Amino acid sequence: MAAGGRSVPIRAVVFDVGGVLETTPTTGWQARWEARLGLESGEIDARLHDVYRAGSIGAVTLAEAEVQISARLGLDPEQLASVMDELWSEYLGTLNVPLHDWFRACRPRYKTGILSNSWVGAREREHARYAFGDLCDTVVYSHEEGIEKPDPRFYAIVCERLGVQPEEVVFLDDVRVNITAARALGMHGVLFTGDTPETLAELAALLERSTVHDV
Repeated sequence: MAAGGRSVPIRAVVFDVGGVLETTPTTGWQARWEARLGLESGEIDARLHDVYRAGSIGAVTLAEAEVQISARLGLDPEQLASVMDELWSEYLGTLNVPLHDWFRACRPRYKTGILSNSWVGAREREHARYAFGDLCDTVVYSHEEGIEKPDPRFYAIVCERLGVQPEEVVFLDDVRVNITAARALGMHGVLFTGDTPETLAELAALLERSTVHDV
């Protein structure tokens, strides 16, 4: 809210990726490989937890992560390639086409950006499959910045690159703590619960109200 009670117009729309632009149900690859390797249920994630974490903030390269995955699971090169294929298949999921198309149509009236907690290698793979680099004005990944949601500094990066203030941003994410953090900064946070038509209606209403208040 601007001085004097006047609403600040929305100038930017920012979307999360996994669980929002990408539909990413679990595929069960860990359980399948635990059975093949004779491991206990949940052991793959337990062994790789710190590798996942390091990759999400860019503390390791993809090549380094693959070396650690291979060593910790006792994989030969062929098995490693198969594990990585399955890992990326689950990570990339499928495109939420209605959300994607709505988001794409926001330009050029609104500045648009992606803000994603990610993993090393995500930019190349997501662009190859979904052309996210062409979809919006900026794509901000945690593995490239070394910080992730809900750290306020991460949100500040996308605002700076779009040239807007938090109060001028609508942000869509599927994780409640990330929305809480966005709202604390002044963003218009919208929690995506999986109902795409309902979410699109809420987003459209926010933009419409902003337009009316800006007249």
